[in-house]
Amino acid sequence: MNPIIHIEGVHKYFGDVHALRGVSLDVYKGEVIVIIGPSGSGKSTLLRCINRLEEFDRGTIVVDDIPLDTTENINAVRTEVGMVFQQFNLFPHLTVMNNIMLAQRIIRKRTPAEAQEKTIALLNKVGIPEKAECLPGQLSGGQQQRVAIARALAMDPKIMLFDEPTSALDPEMIQEVLDVMVTLAREGMTMVVVSHEMGFAQAAADRAILMDEGSIIEEATPEVLFSAPKHERTKAFLSKVL
Repeated sequence: MNPIIHIEGVHKYFGDVHALRGVSLDVYKGEVIVIIGPSGSGKSTLLRCINRLEEFDRGTIVVDDIPLDTTENINAVRTEVGMVFQQFNLFPHLTVMNNIMLAQRIIRKRTPAEAQEKTIALLNKVGIPEKAECLPGQLSGGQQQRVAIARALAMDPKIMLFDEPTSALDPEMIQEVLDVMVTLAREGMTMVVVSHEMGFAQAAADRAILMDEGSIIEEATPEVLFSAPKHERTKAFLSKVL
């Protein structure tokens, strides 16, 4: 079985900073991968390279058998990959309904009725159907992030990327977003998640990966990585966060 994401020998520089140092990783359909590690370890850069929001300097990334090597291919991959960021990036002047409908209409060419039906179903899925006519500024941070997840899901992606989706939230709002992500994982969505939420990793991840200084240091099931890490760097990091 081919991996749905194949990353091989990827390097990325920001000036003199070697942000990714020959990273290789395969992700299989339906897998949930959680990437942990200290700030500046290359986690978010790797995630952004998967849909070419960030150009990489060397190496290969193939997503759903499409290599990220031409503009046409990059655009094809982006229609199959949903991404949720730390910041919600909602259009402040549009209602929740219109935020979620917009890309469906433009990119998926759905009729207004089709897009509206899909949007209502997704708002039910993320637990905020009553917020359809609200503006983003009328929502809590957790509610805005759930709208952002619904907006990404509206495109029927094969893969979802999450870049520290709870890091901008107040503590009491974190769980409502993680609950939605756990549901997606259990439904079989392929997910790559950069997160400091070890509880989510233990509840939903098939593999946990520790990155540091642009390299993958260790990968294992969450049970093994958190309870019996092999690498000293992993032990040192986990001793600070668990």
